[in-house]
Parts: sequence; C-alpha cells; structure tokens
Amino acid sequence: MVTVLRPLSTSELLDRTFHLYRNNFLVFVGITAIPQLAVLALQLGTATMILQKQLIGVGVMAVVAALASYVAIEISHAATIMAVSDLHLDRPASIGSAYSAAKSSLLRVIGITLAVAIATGIAFIFLIVPGVYLALAWSLTIPVTVLEGGGLNASTSRSKSLTKGSRGRIFAVYFLMLVLTIIVSIVMQFVLFLPLGIITAAIGVHDPAATGAMSQALQAVAAFISTSLVGPLVTIALTLIYYDLRVRKEGFDLQLMMATLEGGPQNVATTA
Repeated sequence: MVTVLRPLSTSELLDRTFHLYRNNFLVFVGITAIPQLAVLALQLGTATMILQKQLIGVGVMAVVAALASYVAIEISHAATIMAVSDLHLDRPASIGSAYSAAKSSLLRVIGITLAVAIATGIAFIFLIVPGVYLALAWSLTIPVTVLEGGGLNASTSRSKSLTKGSRGRIFAVYFLMLVLTIIVSIVMQFVLFLPLGIITAAIGVHDPAATGAMSQALQAVAAFISTSLVGPLVTIALTLIYYDLRVRKEGFDLQLMMATLEGGPQNVATTA
C-alpha cells in the first residue's frame, strides 16, 4: 500500500511535488531536456541565419522551431506523467521507462492538447471567465488520456468531472508554478545576457546582425535551461492532483490496497 495515497491538502501537494522533483531531479530534467535539444538546435540555426542575413530563412526557421517546441513540450509532458505515476505508486522510474510507457499516447496527447488549446483560446478571446473555467475544468485532460486512455471527448469529460469542486486549488497551483517559471526565466535571461552586454561593449560590436545572432543564441540557451529546470513542475503537480482527486472521489487508495491484497502485480497495474 502506498502511504502517500490519501487526501492531500494544497500545502502537502506542493510539498510532494517538490519532494518528487528534488529526489528524482535527473530523471525529470532529462525527460524534459531530451526533446528540447531539437528545439535548441533549430533556434541556434535561426541565429546562424540572422548572422548570414537570410531573412526568409529566419522566418521559416522560426515557425518550424515554434512547432517543434510545442511538440517537444507535449512529448515531455506525457513521459513526465508516466514517471510521476510510477514514483507516486512506489514503482521505479527512469527516463527510458517513462518514454517507453508514454509512446502509445504521444500522438493522442499532441492532438488533444491542440484541440483544448484552441477551444480555451477562443473562450478567452470572447470572455476571460469562460476561458479560465475551461482551462481549469480541462486541466487534467492530459493526465487522464495518458493514464486511462480515451480520446478528446472522453478525456475532457473525465477531467471536468474530476476537477469539479477543486478548481480553486488547481488555479492556486497553476499560479504558483507560473510565478516560479517567470522568476527562473528572468534569472536565466539576466545571467546570460549580462555577459553579452559586457562582451559587445568591450570588443565594440556594432553589426546589428552579429548582435541579433548572439542575442538569439543566448535566448535559445536560456529557454532551454529554464524549460528543462521548471518545465516538469506543473506536470508533476497536475499528475498528483489527478491521483489525489481519484482518492477523494473514487476511493482509489482502497482499490489499490484491494488489488495488492488480491495478489498481484498484474492486479495492481490494472487498478493503477
């Protein structure tokens, strides 16, 4: 029986989030960083094109890098969810096992996330409140589709049902993680761009293309580091919220205990 499978307060949930992240730092950062390496390569390619003043190529590469960034984030989200699930249920987790377990859901995650983002974005355009409502109601759609399967309608409906009555807490978690992400991003930008200003002043670089290329490269590196460091946190928290709500509403802890008593790893895996 997993001792942590009990209803958690918001403070306990955040503590559990940082506990898992801290104790499995290399696993979570590795899961996030691997797909981001492709994005970093594309962005550095953009910097090279800026230096060579290939304006059309810069525009095309920027679009490709943006699409690659979206795909990379969703791929790492799916693998992170699997890693959190294993660790939360007292099973070993690794970068390889997380990606292996998540591979069957990757295309579904990418498609569902895009559909949810479009619907939520449209709601935000017309009125902020409906947009916030949909974002919170559907906040567990990806953990649901990764861990339970199902398509867009089934996953969004399931997420809406699970989050009912807990959306204020989910908003608080989102807000705290957003603040943390912004702080880390600002720090990384400062740490990397301060040397750029010193170097350009010292060597007297006046070529706008060279300065722009250096700026683009440093922005790419800063984004890679900050995304790799803080990117897993909100996914860890949402996966823990998913299990917490299943414990509260469905007695998931009792289901898992019964599966354990009835013998076996196969029963436990089926329940989980």
